[in-house]
Amino acid sequence: MKLNLLSCDAIRPDKRAIAKCILEISINVDQNLSNQLTDILLEGDAVDIEVLNKNSGSALRALRKLDIDYQIED
Repeated sequence: MKLNLLSCDAIRPDKRAIAKCILEISINVDQNLSNQLTDILLEGDAVDIEVLNKNSGSALRALRKLDIDYQIED
């Protein structure tokens, strides 16, 4: 499943927690790339990631917990 991470609405976003979440839920993402994607997201730009369908429910809950707005692409 592809997700488009739109923005982070947290008052004080936890950069480390967001990077860890992206690393854990995404396919083919390493630590450096998750840090880069987190920086892009926190700067206000959208980020596309791919998540395994079997992990989609827990991935979406983790994103909501971090106040990340997302859009499901397919």
